[in-house]
Amino acid sequence: MKNYSAKEIKNIVLIGAPGAGKTTLAEAMAYEGKVIDRRGSIENNNTLSDNTDIEHEYKRSIYSTTLFTEFMNRKLNIIDCPGSDDFCGNLFSAFKVGDVGVMVMNAQAGWEVGCEIQSRYARILNKPLVGVVNQLDGEKANFEALIEGIRSSSAVKPVIVQYPVQQGAGFNAFIDVLMMKMYEFTDENGTRVEKDIPAEELDRATEYNQELTEAAAVYDDALMELYFEKGSLTQDDIRSGLKQGVANRDLMPIFCCSAKRDIGTKRLMEFIINVAPGPTTAPKFTTVEGEELAADETQPTALFVFKSQIEQHIGEITYFRVVRGKVTEGMELVNSRTGNKEKLSQLFAVAGKNRTKVTELSAGDIGCTVKLKGTRTNDTLSAPSAPVTVEPIVFPEPRYRAAIKAKEQGDEEKLGKLLMDAKYEDPTILVEYSKELKQTIIQGQGEHHLNILKSKLSSEQKIEVEFFAPKIPYRETITKVAQADYRHKKQSGGSGQFGEVHMVIEPYYDGMPEPTKYKVNGQEIAVSIKGKEEYDLPWGGKLQYYNSIVGGAIDARFMPAILKGIMEKMDEGPLTGSYARDIRVTIYYGKMHPVDSNELSFKLAGRNAFKEAFRNAGPKIMEPIYNVEVLTPSEYMGSIMSDLQNRRAMIMGMESDKGFDRLSARVPLAELYRYSTSLSSLTSGAATYTMKFASYEQVPADVQEKLLKEYTDTDED
Repeated sequence: MKNYSAKEIKNIVLIGAPGAGKTTLAEAMAYEGKVIDRRGSIENNNTLSDNTDIEHEYKRSIYSTTLFTEFMNRKLNIIDCPGSDDFCGNLFSAFKVGDVGVMVMNAQAGWEVGCEIQSRYARILNKPLVGVVNQLDGEKANFEALIEGIRSSSAVKPVIVQYPVQQGAGFNAFIDVLMMKMYEFTDENGTRVEKDIPAEELDRATEYNQELTEAAAVYDDALMELYFEKGSLTQDDIRSGLKQGVANRDLMPIFCCSAKRDIGTKRLMEFIINVAPGPTTAPKFTTVEGEELAADETQPTALFVFKSQIEQHIGEITYFRVVRGKVTEGMELVNSRTGNKEKLSQLFAVAGKNRTKVTELSAGDIGCTVKLKGTRTNDTLSAPSAPVTVEPIVFPEPRYRAAIKAKEQGDEEKLGKLLMDAKYEDPTILVEYSKELKQTIIQGQGEHHLNILKSKLSSEQKIEVEFFAPKIPYRETITKVAQADYRHKKQSGGSGQFGEVHMVIEPYYDGMPEPTKYKVNGQEIAVSIKGKEEYDLPWGGKLQYYNSIVGGAIDARFMPAILKGIMEKMDEGPLTGSYARDIRVTIYYGKMHPVDSNELSFKLAGRNAFKEAFRNAGPKIMEPIYNVEVLTPSEYMGSIMSDLQNRRAMIMGMESDKGFDRLSARVPLAELYRYSTSLSSLTSGAATYTMKFASYEQVPADVQEKLLKEYTDTDED
């Protein structure tokens, strides 16, 4: 296999709704480039993509697959992405290293919500799109309805390059209005005959050609002048204008195909090679310092790792794009995150599970290596003489959380290691053991996302796990001033224990004045500040701790012990065992014994005085609130709003967005367990949502009462 330069490479990402035919199109592209000599099928479990057991079981893409093909003396690197939004992390990784998205659409299903979601991701990530209408040989294929659906329901601007002559079972030809030719296919192996456009199609083809010409001319003043002067443009002129329009992300050229019958694959690849942006023309990679890195093979080497994978019998596989320079077999590079050197002992061009050994890869190319020591997704490997760190992929926030544990207690340690491996392979899976909740919490993009992991653990690792509702990380605080004192006294022969602490607690807020006096239960307490300590608590909020002891009532050496007792009680929460926050404590009086007083005595006195004061200070429970944004077809808005209101949501706003509605709400985390599943059920899978932590807010009185009762019952048990 030859070494391709940056100008001979195109990096494309296949996207689209589930079932659109992305994997089948990737297979046809590999076949046309002679990477494979016969096409596999989803039904026979023998495609280059979808090559894992779990994908064979589900008959759909779950992981992104990197592959390549060679065509017209060019190399096309292809990343085939899953259509389900539960696996959108793959798309974010792929778009980091891919320069153009190929949106595959099902002619029978129209512009689906999956297409809209992924087109929005492309917009967020500043990636241009080329559109392919697939399955035009399907019984319910409707090219015109699909195009109208895009125009009416999306910000994407389609411009027709090809349209089918006949749709449905008889589909075997399309008109290309850029070439102004008809392409007829005589078999199911891509064999095509170029013909003149039939007389009955000439008017329609001419009209589409005019629209294409006008769309191309908009992006170049010289082309616009030429168009006004001559009334037409050459094919090369149109390509030049389209190249600019695609690069600007202003339009999506539309092509026709039946990937299963290899109709239209070659023309699509020709257009991508001639028009789509490549490593030398696409936006450059940037470093964390803002430096742009051009795809220049004469510069010092830098690689960006976009995917990590663990494969049985091989170990860790690291997928990367060469950002600049060249990488050669045996080269040593430095990992900018760890500072460690990594030797790339082997290099491969990747076609699914098939890996072709190569000796070097140049700027703009994509490949993989094996058995690196500590490199993972989002790492940069660069020449020791010119270290750089490429800006990392920013993955979407998790939308689904669950507690997880092994069904067999003896498997817990092994499960922990396997969950770390899962996180290594898929950075959108987050795993942590919560000391607060005493649970292992796993987070992902949806219930299906985590269920796939569960199936994989069962089938590949023979470990059975269960998911259950995670506890909610409530917070406890107070609403008013309260005073308490506590004497700890214990005598058991010899030295005893003695410590007495008097304190006032009050709610803390930013900018509050220093304390001078308190009035509690008709008693006025004057304070004289001798010392102040302020702590940002690990779980959020603050604690202010004042020493206002006068006359040596408590020796200064015991003040840290009192603080420790208070912190211990804040750590477990007097109401429900949740963390306490945003409290000011003033120690204003106490007593000690010359022999029996010690740190333990004052720690226990401080802890118990704080507990008593807390219960008298109008305690309240606070719950985490999340900002939730739902994107849905308009017809489901009423059902979604009603469901959210039943979840104690506060609706913040609604807006229409080209056939879709966007709803913003603030929702308690306690009400969001399995929301992704409920939303999918309400909308037949047509809606999606994002969620992000907003703040802690007081729970309603009835909820607080219920929580207190649950905790009391548990405590008694």
